[in-house]
Amino acid sequence: MTLGIMAISVIFMVIGMVVQYRLKSKFKEYGNVPTSSGLSGKEVAEKMLRDNGIYDVQVVSVPGFLSDHYDPSKKTVNLSAEVYEGRHVAAAAVSAHECGHAVQHATAYSMLQLRSKLVPITQISTNLSQWVIIAGLGILGFGGGNQTILLIGIILFAVSTLFSVITLPVEFDASSRALAWLNTAKITRQQEHAQAKDALKWAALTYVVAALSSIAMLVYYIMIYTSRSRD
Repeated sequence: MTLGIMAISVIFMVIGMVVQYRLKSKFKEYGNVPTSSGLSGKEVAEKMLRDNGIYDVQVVSVPGFLSDHYDPSKKTVNLSAEVYEGRHVAAAAVSAHECGHAVQHATAYSMLQLRSKLVPITQISTNLSQWVIIAGLGILGFGGGNQTILLIGIILFAVSTLFSVITLPVEFDASSRALAWLNTAKITRQQEHAQAKDALKWAALTYVVAALSSIAMLVYYIMIYTSRSRD
């Protein structure tokens, strides 16, 4: 049982590390390819926001590598220094992607709204689920093992899994919006556009791996629960 949990964790951890490595290498590669437009990530973001009629969202620089994200509560597109200042394909792709989330917010994109509603309960379930499952399984003698406690832990974990699955269409849609705009606004052209698409593909794969890992672990927990219920 414990070995099975460890095996799933290790497998997806290795896959995640490979994807993260590829993402970083792609960012570095396309970070050396200047865009035809010559715009910085900040300028790309501001232009995309304006082109979509969004004037109440600020573009700011934040510390960290690939720490880029959109904050709907503060209405800020937060770009890492490399993206904020960069005048290359990687910066254009990432900044446009984050603005894609801002456009989703402004247009009340249904999947983004659903994910936002799940944030509070997901934070609680993420913090509690593993401890409740450990108690339910009786791992290392903790909790002694109990089917009801295990089921509660599985339900909590399922909420986190649902959140990771719902995140996928949100991320894919933001990338689609970004790529379509980069093309129509002529920020990236021909080969540059293909490179921007490739960079965003690897970024999206990090979310795919996270979702698959969560699904695999959830299925395994359910199998343990049903197996014990038959005993």
